[in-house]
Amino acid sequence: MPTPTAPADRLTGRGWAILLVLSSAIFLEGIDVSMMGVALPSIRADLGLSTSSLQWVVSAYVLGYGGFVLLGGRASDLLGRRRMFVLWLTVFLLFSGLGGLATDGWLLILARFVTGVAAAFMTPAGLSIITTTFPEGPLRTRALLVYAGIAAGGFSLGMVTGGLLTSIDWRWVFFAPVIMAAVILAAAVRLIPHDTPAARAGGGYDVGGTLSLTGAMLLLVYTVVMLPEVDPGSTVTTAAAGLALLALFVTIERRSRTPLLRLGLLRSAPLLRANAGAMLLVGGFVGFQFIAVLYLQEYRGWSETQTGLALMVLGLDAILAPTLTPVLVRRFGNATVIVAGLALAAVAYALFLRVGADWTYAAMLPSFLVLSTAFALGYGPLTIAATDGVAAEEQGLASGVLTTSFQFGSALGLAVVTAVVVGSSGPDGADLDAFRTALLVPLAAALIGVVVTASGLRRRRRRRPAADPAAPALVS
Repeated sequence: MPTPTAPADRLTGRGWAILLVLSSAIFLEGIDVSMMGVALPSIRADLGLSTSSLQWVVSAYVLGYGGFVLLGGRASDLLGRRRMFVLWLTVFLLFSGLGGLATDGWLLILARFVTGVAAAFMTPAGLSIITTTFPEGPLRTRALLVYAGIAAGGFSLGMVTGGLLTSIDWRWVFFAPVIMAAVILAAAVRLIPHDTPAARAGGGYDVGGTLSLTGAMLLLVYTVVMLPEVDPGSTVTTAAAGLALLALFVTIERRSRTPLLRLGLLRSAPLLRANAGAMLLVGGFVGFQFIAVLYLQEYRGWSETQTGLALMVLGLDAILAPTLTPVLVRRFGNATVIVAGLALAAVAYALFLRVGADWTYAAMLPSFLVLSTAFALGYGPLTIAATDGVAAEEQGLASGVLTTSFQFGSALGLAVVTAVVVGSSGPDGADLDAFRTALLVPLAAALIGVVVTASGLRRRRRRRPAADPAAPALVS
């Protein structure tokens, strides 16, 4: 049955308003993350941070986000999606402001950690509001593609926005999100309808499952972000501890009357395929951005503003995702578009392998254009595939799993690329050979993503004769 805000055949004015509020929040989260990469050198110069301390400005956010996002997704189902969205958007606003006011490194790092925790609760709540407001089918597909396109645009445009704001003062990288969050919060309170939390059989919460899963996610994300900084023994120790807590969580969930995560949800091959594809797509994209920034700023000596403007073309996905992607999904099916997106990403990374010491911007542009198209084709359809067919009472949880994949993928991609760059650099720092070697990481991620998601395409084709030929193929 369609809701009053989302008729079966089209988006109403109120439906568009709700969608734009929620999309603005994910745009805010994406731009907040990517702006930081350009601002880091200025932050280090002003606060006198060491290199190891500086990386925690990014890692603290990832740790908070990745450690709590599954809990955030389940909380939105149990406590109310609107309540969680509004509450944690407020926390996001307050601690972004605290980061801009910080005069000591520890305070800035603390603010980034809490901001990451806020995003971990806010993001799955917002996504699950969309998937429960708009009925499954073409209407939800359209809403999710708009949402994902705006999210991808924030992620991409953060580089240029960060460069422009940092040229004024790095603190505006924190203050600008405060202003934007305040506007979104005012609109959310007015527009987002109240919802009824899911009923809990027997009452109570899965405290043991919550603590073991959150601890496992914190340790696993910590292992990833510290990979380039610590010795192999420490990496193995923290990874083993995280896996042990994960095993404890599985044991608890099998016995719990009110599980935090219904393990049957993870038996869905399309859901697992979509989340693996999401991890590989974003991991490769973040790793490539890091290499491009190092090449432009440290190797070529470009300013933050020049670097941001050079990478601005990556923001074209904000235009392509809600316009081109829906047309392709309707014509070829969701799974085909996902595979095409990852294949184009591999092409973009391969083109950049020829990077030279005096490359003109025209030589770089083909890689940036192909990559922006690839991200537009992959991000939205993966979001659809990871939440399609999931019961309404578990949409927050499915959204949390997807957000975990995006965040863990970005942390892993950045960590592995950093380790390769450091390991390949000489005494004078990274050179072209180091950059080319590191580029093999996102290239490999994209190629593996093609293989993983193409397996779903083959299975869908084998099942096609038994399916309704008029039905849209939305699951990869």
